[in-house]
Amino acid sequence: MTYRDAGVDINAGDNFVEAIKPIARSTGREGCVSELGGFGALFEVPESYRRPVLVAATDGVGTKLKLAFRHQRHETVGIDLVAMSANDVVVQGAEPLFFLDYLATGQLVPEIAHKVVTGIAEGCRQAGVALIGGETAEMPGMYANGEYDLAGFCVGAVERDRIVNGHAVSAGDALIGLSSSGPHANGFSLIRKIIDDGNIDVSRPLGADNLVDLLLAPTRIYVKPLLALLRRIDVHALAHITGGGVPGNLRRVLPTRCRAVIDAGSWSWPPIFEWLQQTAHIRTDEMYRTFNCGLGMIAVLDEADVDAAMKLLRSQGEDPTLIGRVEATGGEPEVVVHSVAAQP
Repeated sequence: MTYRDAGVDINAGDNFVEAIKPIARSTGREGCVSELGGFGALFEVPESYRRPVLVAATDGVGTKLKLAFRHQRHETVGIDLVAMSANDVVVQGAEPLFFLDYLATGQLVPEIAHKVVTGIAEGCRQAGVALIGGETAEMPGMYANGEYDLAGFCVGAVERDRIVNGHAVSAGDALIGLSSSGPHANGFSLIRKIIDDGNIDVSRPLGADNLVDLLLAPTRIYVKPLLALLRRIDVHALAHITGGGVPGNLRRVLPTRCRAVIDAGSWSWPPIFEWLQQTAHIRTDEMYRTFNCGLGMIAVLDEADVDAAMKLLRSQGEDPTLIGRVEATGGEPEVVVHSVAAQP
C-alpha cells in the first residue's frame, strides 16, 4: 500500500506548493529572508525599528466557509482570513509584517486551493504583509468532500512607546467609526440558520446586489488607513469589531471608570443587516452584540483631533463617522448604544 491509497497524494501537495510560490513571492516586502518550502519561515525585523515589540494574532474564517462551499465561492475567503488577524494586529498600533496560513482539507483539490491562496495573497497585499509560509494538510476522513478549514497567523511590530492599549482613553474622547463591507466573518452560524430555517434562495436580489454577494463580501482590511492615522494622530484606542459586536469589542479597550456612549442614529445600517433583523425578528441589542451592524473599526481619540483625523481618513479612502463619545462612570467599563425608533 501507499500513502495515496490512504487518500493522501504527496505529489499533488508538492506540485501545489511549487504552483503557489510565485503567488507568495508577489507579497514580498522588506524583511523577507526565506521563500516557501522550508521547515520554518524567516523574517528580519526592519532596522528602522528602535525598540520593537512583536504583536501576534491568529484567527480563522469560521462558518462563513460553509456558505462559500455551498456556492463555490473560494476566491475571497482568503481575504477574510488575512483581515481577521491583520486588523487585530494594527489596533495595537503595530505594523503587520508577515503572515502564515494553514489550509486543512480531506482531499486536496489544487484548483480550489489555488483560488484560496490567491485570495490570501490579495489580502496580504491589501495589508502590506508578506506571505512567507504556511501548511497545507491533507487529512482524509476529517472533512467532507469539497470542504476545508483555514487558519491565519499574523505578526507585526510596534515601537514600545507607541503601543496602543486603551490606557490613554479618558472622558471627553470622541469615537469615530469606519464602515464595514457587511457581516465580515462573524455571525455566520446565525446567518446560515436564518437561511436554512427559512429555505431562503440567497441568489435573490437585495437592492442592487444579490443576497449571497452581500453575505460573502470579504472583510475590509483597515491596516493602511489606520497606520496613516497612527503616524499623524495620537490615537488612544482602536477596536476591531468582530464576534461580540460593537459593545463587546469596544469594551475591551476601555479603562475602568469610562463608558462609551454611541448614537445609533449617527450611521445607517447597510441593507444586509436590516434584512437579517427583519427576516429573523432579531432584537436590536442582539444585533449589536452579534454583528458589526456597519461598523468594522472604531477609533478613540481626543475630541480636539477629530477634524484632522476625519480629513486624514477621508484622504485614505475611508468614510469616517463621528458616532459618540467617552463619558466618566463610577464602575467597570461599559458601552451604551442608544437605539433609534426605526430599529425596535
